[in-house]
Amino acid sequence: MLARPVLVPLPQIDFDPTEVAVPWQALRAAGFEVRFATPSGTVGEADPRMVTGEGLGLLRGLLQADAAGRDAYAALRLDPAFQAPLAYSAVKSEEYGALLLPGGHAKGMRVYLESREVQRMVAWFFDQDLPVGAICHGTLMAGRSVSSRTGRSVLHGRRTTGLTRMQELTAWWLTRGWLGDYYRTYPTPMETELRSFLASPADYDGGPLPLFRDAPGKLSAGFTVRDGRYLSARWPGDAHRFAAELVELFRAG
Repeated sequence: MLARPVLVPLPQIDFDPTEVAVPWQALRAAGFEVRFATPSGTVGEADPRMVTGEGLGLLRGLLQADAAGRDAYAALRLDPAFQAPLAYSAVKSEEYGALLLPGGHAKGMRVYLESREVQRMVAWFFDQDLPVGAICHGTLMAGRSVSSRTGRSVLHGRRTTGLTRMQELTAWWLTRGWLGDYYRTYPTPMETELRSFLASPADYDGGPLPLFRDAPGKLSAGFTVRDGRYLSARWPGDAHRFAAELVELFRAG
């Protein structure tokens, strides 16, 4: 078991509720202390469209956070630690024993994904060989973080998964008629940029076709990639398997 808390940096707005709340719920149930950080130290807010389904039309049942994710997020919002995040600038990485990097796709994610402060945190955890979990665009945050030891991405030489090009572009094409570029965080697909940080194209594994979401009693529907003390997953549909394996990774300390 970790002797120090788990750190979860978040954007101010637009993080995915499932990718934050489901791992948080599993970690708390396993006895871990979880703390949060946002750009200004004020309480973060998940992507409202993923919570309410507003604007998703007939695709709401497919694209919105499922009931388990919404329930976990409702519980998260009552957590005292979530209600009292640190500012990025106030985080002292050495006070934490593990790192969780959630994702999300709406434009509010950019502040988090482009934060040099968070990237330095990420690099520190990798350079100290401490456990790190990343899901969806959280893997892009990892990829953008540069090791002070090697001068390269912390994912260079590691295996990873992450949001696939097919997943991102399919959601965009299905909704672009009324939501525009809501599903395009950046013009370049996430998978394309993530691959650019790796030592070999073979180090990215998109996994099986993600047709169904996983669930607490159906972890096999999810997909993760583990490389040493780094665990990655693709999307909210992997969140329960990711959370269960994250608990085991963090228990190893």
